Amino acid sequence: QVELLESGGGSVQAGGSLRLSCIASGYTYTRHSTLAWFRQAPEKEREGVAGIASDGSTTYADSVKGRFTISRDDNQNTLSLHMHRLNTDDTAIYYCAAGSLVADRLQKLEYDYWGQGTQVTVYS
Repeated sequence: QVELLESGGGSVQAGGSLRLSCIASGYTYTRHSTLAWFRQAPEKEREGVAGIASDGSTTYADSVKGRFTISRDDNQNTLSLHMHRLNTDDTAIYYCAAGSLVADRLQKLEYDYWGQGTQVTVYS
């Protein structure tokens, strides 16, 4: 069983930065999996933010390119998301996810395991 636990959310003024972390159990699975961050704003669909394959290749949503950076440390079983130049549109609950057979890294249906989420609020 894989468990994912996010941390690092909070409130930040527009233009600021936050770092999210996700610790994974089920080491053998996650080491070879694609990992990703998704977010869901109130009354909106959950959307892919960034994904990273086991080889380190990354994919970003257009809305966060150049502002967010996803990274993974398989020795520490952690996934991170560095977020810069945040704006109010980034306000959402952020979820980490893991999947074993992922073709589209930003497609939520391709992921098998999810964390409980961490709230990010950006105020103007």
